[in-house]
Amino acid sequence: MIEASLSDDQVAHFVRRGYLIVRRALRADLLARARARLWDAAPDSLKRDDPASWIGPFEPEDEDEDRGNYRKGFRWQYRALGRELWMVDLLPKNPAVWSMVQQLLGRGQVTEPEGIRGIYCTLPQGQHEAGLDRCHVDAHPFHLGVVGYIDDVDPGGGGFRVWPASHRTFYPDFESAYRMEPTAGYEPHRERLSQEPSVDCSGRAGDIVFWHHRLGHMAAHNHTRRIRQAVLCDFRKKDLEQAQEEPPAGDMWKDWSPAVQSVAAKL
Repeated sequence: MIEASLSDDQVAHFVRRGYLIVRRALRADLLARARARLWDAAPDSLKRDDPASWIGPFEPEDEDEDRGNYRKGFRWQYRALGRELWMVDLLPKNPAVWSMVQQLLGRGQVTEPEGIRGIYCTLPQGQHEAGLDRCHVDAHPFHLGVVGYIDDVDPGGGGFRVWPASHRTFYPDFESAYRMEPTAGYEPHRERLSQEPSVDCSGRAGDIVFWHHRLGHMAAHNHTRRIRQAVLCDFRKKDLEQAQEEPPAGDMWKDWSPAVQSVAAKL
């Protein structure tokens, strides 16, 4: 288990680039439980011991529009278990994760998490042609996102893909500091940044990725033979309802912790 604090260099990386990978953050027993529960919700055509059956897209008879266990194309989003207590313990209330989140957002300032988005999967592409890499910014209000891998994600395996430092471009591209109210600058910037180099956040089971709420990102295409399996959670400060009424600030870190503000002031 990692130490429950980030170094100044790690905080500086997050401030500069808008994301930070932390290795071996999650409990192995809960990761195994999450993988098992995912397969309990799989359609009969996907066999846990047969990787050849994992190649997407889902056949029409296996698609499901239900939000709790959504399956379509190459995406599988199992949200039904996201509010189970052990899932909260797996990611947001993992002691190390919770401590680092408060280090970034402020001790005692973060809303206690009651659930996560769920387990989000990307099926292998196989011989199917992948689409273009194209970044976006999430629409719902929050401060800090985290992606946790519950199984290994090799390079090219559909990991969380980010456009480093794009949070600095996108932050002033909205009328609100947190709501999805884009100005005329958002789409041109999105088009330009999507053509620029991005980072494939590959990793092993238990690795996590912190990311700023205005960071350009996408769930990458999966060119391996393993299903990309990840858990996602959004962290919000207790004053988000008020903060989202405000326009982007001159100092984009004004809502963050003194530790983040101190590092940002030196960069």
